[in-house]
Amino acid sequence: MKDTDKIEKFNNIQKHRTGLSRLLHASKYSWTGIKDAWHEPAFRLETKLFLLSLPLSQFVGGTLMEKLLLISSIWLLMVVEVINSAIESTIDRVGLQYHELSRKAKDLGSASVFMTIIFCLVVWSSIAIKNHI
Repeated sequence: MKDTDKIEKFNNIQKHRTGLSRLLHASKYSWTGIKDAWHEPAFRLETKLFLLSLPLSQFVGGTLMEKLLLISSIWLLMVVEVINSAIESTIDRVGLQYHELSRKAKDLGSASVFMTIIFCLVVWSSIAIKNHI
């Protein structure tokens, strides 16, 4: 059996799972993805930032909604970082030689992380200023 046949068979099995079986398998793949993300230095840094933001948000945020927004902004940063890492892995899988579209895809992924960092800074500074911190 060729590798492409194995992949096709695997994909067909995934599509036919339903209910609890589908949920369990999807959870397993998601956990594997989180473990893969942990090998990325940026993701580890953002995870530490998220853990730091939990108690800090209690001090900076005045209302429950403000605290949730502060924490959610860092969580969003982690999500965008995982997507960026997926893009980079896909591009590296295609080939390590330079190609303009590969550069563009990686730069766009990086830009999405940068834009999310700016969003976090705006959220945190706005709420801190509003609450006179």
